[in-house]
Amino acid sequence: MKTATFPNLLHSFFHDRLGQQRNLSRHTVMSYRDTWRLFLRFVGEQGRKPIVDITLADLNADAVLRFLQHLEDVRKVCVGTRNCRLAAIHAFFNFVAEREPSLVAQCTEIARIPSKRTNRPAMCYLEEDEIIEILKQPDRSTVEGHRDHVLLSFLYNTGARIQEALDVTPAAIRFESPTQVELFGKGRKTRICPLWPETLALIKSLLKRKPRANNEPIFVNCFGDPLGAAGVRFKLDQYVQAATTTMPSLRKKNISPHVFRHSAGVMLVSAGVDITVIRSWLG
Repeated sequence: MKTATFPNLLHSFFHDRLGQQRNLSRHTVMSYRDTWRLFLRFVGEQGRKPIVDITLADLNADAVLRFLQHLEDVRKVCVGTRNCRLAAIHAFFNFVAEREPSLVAQCTEIARIPSKRTNRPAMCYLEEDEIIEILKQPDRSTVEGHRDHVLLSFLYNTGARIQEALDVTPAAIRFESPTQVELFGKGRKTRICPLWPETLALIKSLLKRKPRANNEPIFVNCFGDPLGAAGVRFKLDQYVQAATTTMPSLRKKNISPHVFRHSAGVMLVSAGVDITVIRSWLG
């Protein structure tokens, strides 16, 4: 029986395995796609051949190891990103091993390439007065500042991951009592989070100022397009820098949208909420 070609296997991996069988989220598929775009470009440049001429024989364990070293030395990625790229490559070669038993030896060599261990930094979280000071910074007289104030308040209330928050639509929110929001998280899992009356009032005020259809994201830019996580991080950094003038303790903290998630968890623990409830709340 003829061995499947690399292009056919890669197409089947993305279309059949990721798209149909595993039904992974769009963000996971995009991450896998970016890994393979970088990997194939690297292998092509190293072998001085067009990407369309790359075969499975070119994608051996040595090529993978050199690519991972390139990521760290040249692209300056962190260990976590390096491990994510390796996971995407492992997933493909596990798929190849199932489809083409004759290639199991090559796939096994690649599967044995280990992830790197990394020391987890101490969890950063914000005290209540620090959050209040950050929330004071957006200029709520402008639509952009109003939106940012509501988004940061929403993150603290729900402990949502940034993309979960950016994907929220009016249809996901229950405006009647008990007020709550349905969040779509990792692995296409959904969960329900309560909304404080203050947060709901903020969302209503934003929707009154900038109406959105039921299936449209609430948090959008001036053109009505969904916000990106990178843009939110950039704006948050500006607000944090402004807040340090009156809250010097913020200078010692590396604050990202995810820190609001940590802060929500700490707030719930401090309030005496049962850990199983917190686990369900934060997903």
